[in-house]
Amino acid sequence: MNPLEILYYAGYLFKKRLSFAYRKRLPGPVISIGNVTVGGTGKTPAVIAIAEESLKRGFSPVILTRGYRGSAKGPCLVSASKTPPVGFKGEPSKIIYTSADAGDEPVLMAGRLKGVPVIKSANRNEGGIFAIQSLAPREGAPFLFILDDGFQHWVLHRDADIVLIDGLNPFGNRKLLPMGILREPLGELKRADIFVITKCGRDGGTEKSGSFRNENEELASELRNAFPEKPVYLSGYDVVRAVNKAGSEYAPEALQDKRVFAFCGIAHPESFRRTLSSLSIRPAGFKAYRDHHFYTPSDVNYLETQAKELQCEFMLTTEKDMIKLKELEIGDNVLSLAIRWNTDAAFYDDVFGRISKK
Repeated sequence: MNPLEILYYAGYLFKKRLSFAYRKRLPGPVISIGNVTVGGTGKTPAVIAIAEESLKRGFSPVILTRGYRGSAKGPCLVSASKTPPVGFKGEPSKIIYTSADAGDEPVLMAGRLKGVPVIKSANRNEGGIFAIQSLAPREGAPFLFILDDGFQHWVLHRDADIVLIDGLNPFGNRKLLPMGILREPLGELKRADIFVITKCGRDGGTEKSGSFRNENEELASELRNAFPEKPVYLSGYDVVRAVNKAGSEYAPEALQDKRVFAFCGIAHPESFRRTLSSLSIRPAGFKAYRDHHFYTPSDVNYLETQAKELQCEFMLTTEKDMIKLKELEIGDNVLSLAIRWNTDAAFYDDVFGRISKK
C-alpha cells in the first residue's frame, strides 16, 4: 500500500471496529444498498426500484439516507411538497424540502416515491426510530427499512446486504482512497449477501422482456470465483420519459432528430453519454460538472448561451441535476431524462426471501 492508503486504512479500521462494537438493530427488517467505491454505481435508482417492489410485497418501506451535502441536522423527513404527509406526528420543523437541506438524491427519491417516507439522518438507527415515532405503517404492512448507501454504515444491523458494482468501471485502479476509488479493500466484499453488476445492456427484445447481457463477463467470473456462495445479478436502466421543470413530458424517441446540448454533474459523466447514445441522441455539445454540483444562475446562463450558439432546440440533463435546477430560473426546453432501474425478477425473490415480516 501507498503511505496515504495506509493512513486511510488505519482510520477505516478504527471506525469499523468502533461501529461494530456499538451496532444496533431496528425493530423491523433492513435491506442495505451500497458499494465499495465512491459514487456512480446507480444506488438511487436501485433504492427506488426496491422500495416500489416492497410496496407490492406488502411492506411499508422507509428509506434511510445520510443526505450527502444536505445541511439539515438530525433526523428529518424529506418531502417533495410543503404539505405535511397525512399522519405525520413529528414537528413541522423536521420536514425539509430543498436539495440544500436534504441533498439532491433524497429530494429525488421523495419526488419519485409517493407515499414512501425518506428520512435524512447521518445516524440511520436514529432515523429509523424517528420514522417509527413519527409515522404509522399502512394497515397490515409492517415497516421495512431500506438503507441507502449502507455498506459502510456498520453501526446498523441489516438483514440483506446488497452491493452494487459498476459494470463500466468496477474498482478503478483497485487502490484505496485517496490513491484510488475504493472505500474498502476488495476482500471486504465477503460481508455482502448479493452482488448486482449495474449498467449492463440488453440482449434484445422489448424493455420488459429483453434479458441483460453482461458486457464484463470477467468481472462476473471474478466475483463468482472469489465468493462462490454469493449470487451475482445483472441490471440496467431504461429511459422512461423526458420531462421539464413544469412537468411537461416528451417521449425519449422524439428527441432523436433534435439538436440538443447535454450537461450533468454526476460521478461518471460517461454514463450519461452512454444513456444518450442508447437513445440515438448525439449532442451538439456536452458539459460535465463535478458530482453533486450546485448550479448557480451564472451556470444556467453559460449553459443556455452554449446551447443557443450551437442552435440547440433542447438541453438535456439527469434527474439528479434537475432537482437543483428546479430551484433556479430555467427554460421549458431544459429536460431531464427519467430512468428506471431494471433487473431480473429472481433478484427480488432472493432479496425478499431473506427477510421476514416482523
